[in-house]
Amino acid sequence: MWDYTDKVNEHFRNPHNVGKVEDPSGVGEVGSLACGDALKLMFKLDDEGRISEAKFQTFGCASAIASSSALTDMILGKTLKEAEEITNKDIADYLGGLPKQKVHCSVMGREALEAAIYNYRTGEKWDKALEGEVVCHCFGVTDKEIEKVVRENHVTTVEQLTDACKAGGGCGNCIPQLEAIITRMNADDVPSEEKPMTNLQKIHLIEDVIDREIRPALRQDGGDLELVDVAGDTVKVRFRGACAGCVVSQVTLKDVVEARLKDNVSQNIIVEEVK
Repeated sequence: MWDYTDKVNEHFRNPHNVGKVEDPSGVGEVGSLACGDALKLMFKLDDEGRISEAKFQTFGCASAIASSSALTDMILGKTLKEAEEITNKDIADYLGGLPKQKVHCSVMGREALEAAIYNYRTGEKWDKALEGEVVCHCFGVTDKEIEKVVRENHVTTVEQLTDACKAGGGCGNCIPQLEAIITRMNADDVPSEEKPMTNLQKIHLIEDVIDREIRPALRQDGGDLELVDVAGDTVKVRFRGACAGCVVSQVTLKDVVEARLKDNVSQNIIVEEVK
């Protein structure tokens, strides 16, 4: 039995603003029945550009219902710009807190709001896959979504991330990439000399930077890159495809590969090519 606050129980047992908005200004749908949670959020703007009506329909647990109910109350009377500033943490705080395993319900609410605002502005259905690359295929969570969850919820472990957005809670194949993103996001906020990385964390971060920053550029010209070994600050790589034997491969090695790793991992990184 989850330890819910009185306010969560109140919004669960007597949810506010359930139903449909007639002729809505924006509609957002997120989640899926296959994943256990689904939410549809609708709003209407008045002549002054403020949200005059907001309603929801959801399939989910008590936390999902309470989070959706709370969100509709929170956005009423706000402009879209003001509504966009609401984070999942704001939703959870409004409810007096959520069990850590249920934080993802507040994240789903924030995503539904983003989707509805996107629909209002573009007339199209929001596809979060367009906002980034899917990392957790079991639950369809993108790298951009993970970055936002890490930043807004001060996530430092994969377990915390799974609680917040379910990423990593399925087959587990994405866990190394999740660890790399968490490490990178936390390294962006804290000077590297104050937050030393383990060698495993460094390898995961290097792999993430190669996949995200380097490999796509090389593949545009028919090339590729293989990570061979990491020993301290020395990174050994092997060029593949058109990059192998290219006359400018050494320039690419230093000005692209090494430069990107220095910027994203450590200024002490030295990259060596393995033939």
